[in-house]
Amino acid sequence: MATISVPLGQQQEVEAVKRPALREYLSWSVDHKIIGVQYGVVGLLFFLIGGALAMGIRLELWTPQLDFMSSGAAYNSLFTMHGTIMIFLFIIPMWGAYGNYVVPLQLGAKDMAFPWLNAFAFWLIPPAGVIMLLGYFVSPAEAGWTSYPPLSTLFSGDGQTLWALSIHLLGISSILGSINFIVTILNMRPREMSIWQMPLLCWAVLATSIIAVMATPFLAGALTLLLLDRMAGTTFFDAAGGGDVLLWQNIFWFYSHPAVYIMVLPGMGVLSEVLSVHSRKPVFGYRMIGLSSMAIAIVGFTVWAHHMFTSLQPELRIPFMITTMIIAVPTGIKMFSWLGTIWGGKIRFTSAMLFSLGFLSMFVVGGISGVMLAALPFDIHVHDTYFVVSHFHFVLFGGSVFAIYSALYHWYPKITGRMMNEPLGQLHFALTYFGFFFTFFPMHIVGMLGMPRRVAVYDPAFTDINRLISFASFILGISTVLVIYNMVWSYNRGKIAGANPWRALTLEWATTSPPPPTNFVDDPVPFEDPYGYGTEASVAYLDAIEVAFDRQASPDKPKPTSGGTPQLAPEGTD
Repeated sequence: MATISVPLGQQQEVEAVKRPALREYLSWSVDHKIIGVQYGVVGLLFFLIGGALAMGIRLELWTPQLDFMSSGAAYNSLFTMHGTIMIFLFIIPMWGAYGNYVVPLQLGAKDMAFPWLNAFAFWLIPPAGVIMLLGYFVSPAEAGWTSYPPLSTLFSGDGQTLWALSIHLLGISSILGSINFIVTILNMRPREMSIWQMPLLCWAVLATSIIAVMATPFLAGALTLLLLDRMAGTTFFDAAGGGDVLLWQNIFWFYSHPAVYIMVLPGMGVLSEVLSVHSRKPVFGYRMIGLSSMAIAIVGFTVWAHHMFTSLQPELRIPFMITTMIIAVPTGIKMFSWLGTIWGGKIRFTSAMLFSLGFLSMFVVGGISGVMLAALPFDIHVHDTYFVVSHFHFVLFGGSVFAIYSALYHWYPKITGRMMNEPLGQLHFALTYFGFFFTFFPMHIVGMLGMPRRVAVYDPAFTDINRLISFASFILGISTVLVIYNMVWSYNRGKIAGANPWRALTLEWATTSPPPPTNFVDDPVPFEDPYGYGTEASVAYLDAIEVAFDRQASPDKPKPTSGGTPQLAPEGTD
């Protein structure tokens, strides 16, 4: 694929703020930018751990016999820990990373609304991860990431208790962080920025935070009941003692289906940013994209029981089938809006743009299979098969992880002051795209043929297709090593980024790379349309920023000691 060169909005090396020392990232800090990097590094660390567990799963499934793991219980713990780590310790913290670093900058704010609370929310995550992994020293959780009773109450060891305690801490972190985002977004915008001028990433983070605040307490309640059953002898989920195992399923999925949107909505916000900037086109349907995020947040609470079609009372199945189909509508609005955004644009096939386009194609596949699963007869047919595994990963990896990579390539220059290596980035995209597709798309086929999920021993007739899946998954694993190498290499040897390498209009690009501790020297003046590319006013605005930074870099003029943003006059003035 030919690459269109990306013009740098800031050609000269502006005297940038010194990058924080390593010790600042290893200690308590209330700077939202340092906290954002802390979230990101911890999330990537657990991504590597969860990815290694995934490689173990696919290695075991290379043959239809149990030959890599010592027992079926060991295999159960493998996919249990893989799913839990990827969801709660990678994807959700990674969106905390981008939200913390970028959202205050996009709002022109000096920091988050509650800086101390922000730091506290992050520092709950490392001990929670350690507690989770300590299960391997006793007996790791093996009831799946959903942890249905009685598997999680009667047939799991002490690692299951540690699992529940860990998720409890992560839930507290999520609630505190979400409250902070809501207050920051609603109250810390500059006077010149109405709610209809907010960047769409802020809309997505706001909707995500509302979901987290409303849904996570239900998970906390379910975990409390689970711990009481395990440790205090209660019988909330034990039918023999008057309890009900379906109680767990209802409470867990009332949180966990909205949690899918906690993991996907921020990625949709990333796409709105990246597609517009890298195609030099205004966002098509700005208000509909913002409102559709809120619609997803609301309707997402009405679909949880589609996970229980096989155990649900027959008269309740149809209403949940209808709501499950309805929630595809706001997502479809976003898809058409993104296609309208890039249609006729001057697309630059940067690594960030490639991963956003990859998100579009993969998420459409996941959405189609989701509508198929919304149909009750089909759902019952493929329930607990690899078709469900395929759908789930097309939504979460094809959605969340592709968007996480896109955001990494897009904002890495702002975070570090260096550009990532584009040829390596494009190779990373190619390996990820084809490795992912051939890992998970064949699972649709093997699932419809009847292969159940969560088994280490399977029908030998599925051997060849499972080997194809495993081989592709190893390629996907190699791609992860490549992006880590690119990040480290670019941090030390990457091209100087300048303040605004993408010539973007949102406020995070109107300060140095990396930004100073207070983000901006003066109060920044946002452009009237954060996606108004192609207008004379936007060109004038971008040129004004460049001229201001050029003056800072000029040797015959005094240089600022802290860098920062020039005070720009409003549009139409001198």
